[in-house]
Amino acid sequence: MATTEGALVASTSRGCKAITLGGGASTVLTKDGMTRGPCLQMPSVVRAGELKLWLESPEGMDEVRGAFQSTSRFAKLRSLKVALAGRLIFVRFTTFTGDAMGMNMISKGCEQALRFIQSRFQDCEVIAVSGNYCTDKKPAAINWIEGRGKSVASEAIIPGDVVRKVLKTSVDDLCRLNISKNLVGSAMAGSMGGFNAHAANTLTAIYLATGQDPAQNVESSTCITLMEPANDGRDLRISCSMPSIEVGTIGGGTVLPPQAACLDMLGCRGPNRDHPGAHAQRLARIICAAVMAGELSLCSALASGDLVRSHIALNRAAPATPANTPQSSVTPQPSIADMRSASK
Repeated sequence: MATTEGALVASTSRGCKAITLGGGASTVLTKDGMTRGPCLQMPSVVRAGELKLWLESPEGMDEVRGAFQSTSRFAKLRSLKVALAGRLIFVRFTTFTGDAMGMNMISKGCEQALRFIQSRFQDCEVIAVSGNYCTDKKPAAINWIEGRGKSVASEAIIPGDVVRKVLKTSVDDLCRLNISKNLVGSAMAGSMGGFNAHAANTLTAIYLATGQDPAQNVESSTCITLMEPANDGRDLRISCSMPSIEVGTIGGGTVLPPQAACLDMLGCRGPNRDHPGAHAQRLARIICAAVMAGELSLCSALASGDLVRSHIALNRAAPATPANTPQSSVTPQPSIADMRSASK
C-alpha cells in the first residue's frame, strides 16, 4: 500500500489479522471484461434503428467481432450493448484483455471495428471512439450494474472472540452500524455504488503501490459491504462486492521497479503464460479481500468509538524542522550564472 495516511496501514493490517484468525478470505470472480463505448451518428432515427438492429443480430456481431479481434491476439470481444439517443448511437464493447488493464488494446480494436461498420453503413459518422458510455474515470450506473474490468466478491467469517479481542467490539454492534451507516446512510445520501465505509482508501493505496491508474479509483472503488451474524449469532459474516475493479499486471506503471516489486510480492507480476488473464484476476481478488479488511477494521473503530483517538495517535507526527528534516544527499549543480562568473 502506498499512502500518506498512517492509520490506513495499521487499520487494514488489523482487519487482515482478524480475517486470518478466522480462517482467511474467500473470493470469487464473476465477470472479466474491459469496456469502451464509442458514439456514432446516423442521418436519422430510422437509420440509427437499422444500425442498432444489425449490431445486435448474430451476423452483425460476428462480423464486428472479426474486425475487432484482427488487431490483437489477446483481445476477445464478448458482447455489444447498443443504446440510442435520437440519431446518436452508443455501442459498449465488452472485451477480455488478458493480463493488461486493456484500454489501449480495446481502443485499437474499436477503431478497426468502427471502420468496418462504416464500410457497411457509409452514412455512419464516428463522433468519438469514447462516448462516455464506457464509462471511464467517472461515476456511472452502467458500471455499477453491468460491471467494468473485474467483478469480484469476497467473504470471511470472523469468530466472535476475534471480534471482541482484536476488533474491540461485538457482532451485534458491527451489524447494526453497517446497516445504519453503509446501507441506510448511503441511501439517504443518494449514493451510487458507495455502500461502504472507505473502499476507495484501500483500493487507491494498492493501485499506487502496484502501478495501476489511480484516476480509475472513481469506478473501481464502488462496493457494497454486508455484515450479518453467523453460526447462531456467535460469529460475524462479512462480504464486499465490487463490480468494476480495473487492473492489469503488464504495461503502464506496472513496469516501474517499485511497483513491479510489489506485484512480485503478490505473485502476479507480468503476464501469465499458461492462463492469460490469471495474474490480473488474482490482483483484483487480492484488492477486494484487502478492501474487506479495511472495511472490517474501520467499522469496528466506529462501533467501539476508537476512530478519532487512533487517527490522532497514528496520523500526527512532529512538524518538519531543521533538526529532524533529513538532509539531501544530492549535490546542488551550479547555475549558468555561477559558471559564467567562474569563467571570467
